[in-house]
Parts: sequence; structure tokens; C-alpha cells
Amino acid sequence: MEFDLEDPFTSSEQQQSDSIAALFSAEFDHMSAQDYTQSLKTGDFSASFRQEAIALFFQVQYSCNFDPFTTYLAVNYMDRFISRKEIPLGKPWLLRLLVISCLSLAAKMREKDFYSSDFQKEGFIFDMQTIQRMEVLILAALNWRMRSITPFSFLCFFMSLLKMKDPPLTQALKGRATRIIFKAQNEINLLAFNPSTMAASALLLASHELFPLQFPSFKASILSCEHVNKESLLKCFSAMEEMVINEGNESVLDSVSSTRTPLSILDWPCRKTESEGTTTTSATVMPEKRETKRRKISGFCSESNSVEVSQIQQC
Repeated sequence: MEFDLEDPFTSSEQQQSDSIAALFSAEFDHMSAQDYTQSLKTGDFSASFRQEAIALFFQVQYSCNFDPFTTYLAVNYMDRFISRKEIPLGKPWLLRLLVISCLSLAAKMREKDFYSSDFQKEGFIFDMQTIQRMEVLILAALNWRMRSITPFSFLCFFMSLLKMKDPPLTQALKGRATRIIFKAQNEINLLAFNPSTMAASALLLASHELFPLQFPSFKASILSCEHVNKESLLKCFSAMEEMVINEGNESVLDSVSSTRTPLSILDWPCRKTESEGTTTTSATVMPEKRETKRRKISGFCSESNSVEVSQIQQC
């Protein structure tokens, strides 16, 4: 059963009345290191490294028709990894190796077919042993927390606070919030906010666009939630609003140029996703299935404690 970003729980025991509280208490374990955003804002090597990596993720998404949720999960892994590991200089190929390794791990979690040979045309020419060694480093840096808690994990909870009764309108609101969350992953200014704040802000911004008359009551409902930090939410909302405004101000030539690499998930051809379908089934992975999944990923991890980034060699 594939990992559903809206349902990061791993066992039926967690599907209790306290499951939401558990989500909020655990979300900080699935974020980048605290000083990561500030480091990116300085415009140093890590900022340019991330920018190039994001462009490569979207290049693969665009050319290989990858599931956007898989790509989102892969970028989440990358951010958490490079915020905790020093990336050695003088190895420009390492960026491509990191991208394909994060995609490989995300595909395994989503149970999608992934063949490294499919990406050789995109310049990802690495043998499986090299990719697996890089995966070991990523897994170790993330403490094996691969079932990431992301903004998508909180969308349904915050939507329940709005008490909307019309399914088509509810789906439209969720779809717009989903697109905002995808876009927000590219923005350095938004990386510092925790996933629940990102979800609440995206939902508020979507409601402001689609249902301006109901927006004040929606805002009051979300701000009254005991798990919400009001000050942080309002800051995140303002940053997202600025992001959307800037997106709308892009020139027509920039938007339709056929020569540029798509830099936004909103540029990709539309396809039905788990958040935009008529129904969404929350997936619960039972313990025995979880062990199978762990073995699937960890079968090559016997050297996990001895491998360092600097030791990875280009094939």
C-alpha cells in the first residue's frame, strides 16, 4: 500500500482521537534543521545548490510525467538532508546523484516503478550501487523518518474546521490549497514554517481567493484552533500571499516560453492526483507491511554507519 502524504501514520493504533495531537507534536521531527532557511538566505553555496536541484526535480517531473506528490516527497528528503550534511565542493555531479537518490527513495515509499536507466537521457548516469550508497546517507541523516509529515497531512483537519457542506466547493478549495502548497516548496522564505502552519495558511489563502465573503469566518475558525500559533500563521499567510501575487505578475513571455525549464509545479500539465480525485482513501500501513517496506529500502544498508558524502564516487 503506497504512502499517502495526507495520512503519514504507520499503524492502526495511531488512528485514535488523539491522532491529530500526535501529528502536531511530531511535525518538527520532519522539518529541515533550524538554521537552514537562514543559511539559504545568505546566498551561499547551499542556496545555489538547492536552486539547481529544484530545477532538476522539475525537469524530471516535466519530462517523465512523474507523480507530483512523489516529487514533493523527494524535495522534502533533499531539504532535510542538505540542512544536516555538509556538501563537499568540487563535485558538481553530486547534485544529480542526490536528486536521483531522493527520487528513488520517494518512489519506493509511494510504490512507484523507478528505473535509473529511464533518467540517463536527463544526464543522470549512475549505477545502482552508487545510488544505493547515496540513499544510505540520506536515510541516516533523516533517522529513517521517511513517512514525512508535510502540509498535506493537516489539510483535511483544517478543512473540517470550516464545516463546508458542498462537496464540489470543498474539493475546489482543497485543490487550490494543494497547488499553493506545491508552489510554496520552492520559496526559501516559507521553508522555516512548520507543516501545519503551511497547510492552514494555504487553505486560508485559497478561501480568500475562492470564497471572499466566507473568508472572515473561515479565518476565525482556524485561528481559534488550539494547535495554531496565530502570529506565525499570519506571517506565513502574508508570505504566501506575496508569492501568489508575484506569480500573477510574471510576464506572458516568461509564462509561455518553450525554452525554459519549468520552475513551478503549476507549470506542468494537469493530471488527476490523490487530492483532486472524486474520492480519497486514507492508507494505513499495518506493522507487518511496514517491516516489508523497511526491508525493501534497507536491504543494501549494511554499511550505513561507515559511508560519508565525501566518500561517494562518481561511477
